[in-house]
Amino acid sequence: MGEHGKHRTLVGPLIALALWAGAVPAAAQCRLALVLGMDISSSVDPDEDRLQRQGLARALMAPEVQRAAFALPDSPVALAIYEWSGRYQQKLIVDWTILNGQEDLARAARAVATSERSYAEFPTALGFAIGYAASIFERGPPCLFKTLDISGDGSNNDGFGPDRAYEHFPLAEVTVNGLSIGGHDKEVADYYRRELLRGPGAFLEQATGFEDFERAMRKKLEREMGVRVLGAVR
Repeated sequence: MGEHGKHRTLVGPLIALALWAGAVPAAAQCRLALVLGMDISSSVDPDEDRLQRQGLARALMAPEVQRAAFALPDSPVALAIYEWSGRYQQKLIVDWTILNGQEDLARAARAVATSERSYAEFPTALGFAIGYAASIFERGPPCLFKTLDISGDGSNNDGFGPDRAYEHFPLAEVTVNGLSIGGHDKEVADYYRRELLRGPGAFLEQATGFEDFERAMRKKLEREMGVRVLGAVR
């Protein structure tokens, strides 16, 4: 079923509705809290940064992603998006947004498409990026599942790595997926598999380069936002 995928699958809306009935705790306001982290380290040039932002914006509005996001209208997805690079260079692009309808998704896509990178000359501090995401989750809505989706084109080269982040930040209930971008670092996919992925059903999506980012992100979002089969582990 693909990388680390035996604990998770996607189902059609009719099957999902039957499985979901009565499964969401009363305190949960949403079925998934999804945080997206986008790499703006010094290895990402201005053209590549533009490809990321426009690619993510278009991926969010793709029909297949919308179908996944709105598969269960009574149990929506909550979304937040940030950019990251060095130890202290992270910035929120889209604060927590409950995706109740197409306009909510379109608003998030517009915010990404019109955003400008905050930093351009800092290294790749992946551990700090994970720690920043933990602070976003801490003030997020109470959802049944929590997923961190980090994309990047290089391995950690500044400060502590993902292993230390997982030891010291409150991420026990968060699944961490990765989107590796090829081109600059030939080993980034292996590094993400080995060091970044975490939790039941965690998986890696690969983009061959920044020109392929939109396709890879679209595929990744469809899988992440799709309804999970509770208890399906085989």
